[in-house]
Amino acid sequence: MSDDALKEVPLGDAMNEAPAGENYGGIMKDGLWEQNVVFAQLLAMCPAMAVTTSGTNGLGMGLATTAVLLVSNVLVSLIRHTVSSQVRIPVFVVLIATLVTVVDMAMNAWLHDLYKVLGLFIALIVVNCAILGRAEAFAVKNGVAAAAVDGLAMGLGFTGALTFIGLIREFLGAGTLFAQASNLLGPSFAFLEMKLPGYGGALLMILPPGGFAVLGFLLAGKRVLERRLAEKSAAAPAPAVA
Repeated sequence: MSDDALKEVPLGDAMNEAPAGENYGGIMKDGLWEQNVVFAQLLAMCPAMAVTTSGTNGLGMGLATTAVLLVSNVLVSLIRHTVSSQVRIPVFVVLIATLVTVVDMAMNAWLHDLYKVLGLFIALIVVNCAILGRAEAFAVKNGVAAAAVDGLAMGLGFTGALTFIGLIREFLGAGTLFAQASNLLGPSFAFLEMKLPGYGGALLMILPPGGFAVLGFLLAGKRVLERRLAEKSAAAPAPAVA
């Protein structure tokens, strides 16, 4: 193709020629583990440290972000052929801001107790670089189905990371697990709320330094696990060739 021909192809159209992500299993694995928003990409550190003082808070923020990720990926994929490359970033930001506003209002209406805890951090989903990053890196290059799977996988990976960090900090810092889970999931899930008798908790784990310490140990554990799995895979005998 000549240089003149290349110049006539808009950037958005060129990006749409990227191979479609049809390997849904691989997309799920990337979102949940290989490219986990928190444990692999180290994105969204603000909510990861600020709202994970309990497992319930982490779960609530994760689910809200997952909803925005899923819908924004689908919408970006739907409009990828109609939005020019020159304005796609502003369009994506407006779209994401609209979705976050809807989520913010919905949580204020139906999950008000959790809304009061998460507060400003719900609105800050707009500037969560993971959401705009997935729109720009994946959804704009792939079909609706693949984009939806990617948004769901990234969101669930993010939710799992926030919930796991929150549970560890909550248990070590307050001696409880899923405190006030009924505010998020309903009264029928009150059985998740547990408290360790006779343990007052360590305040440090609820404070930001405790969050960074927990994240650091989890990152180190993930690296060690991945290295051991790689060594085990390399040491496994190759399958016999018929």
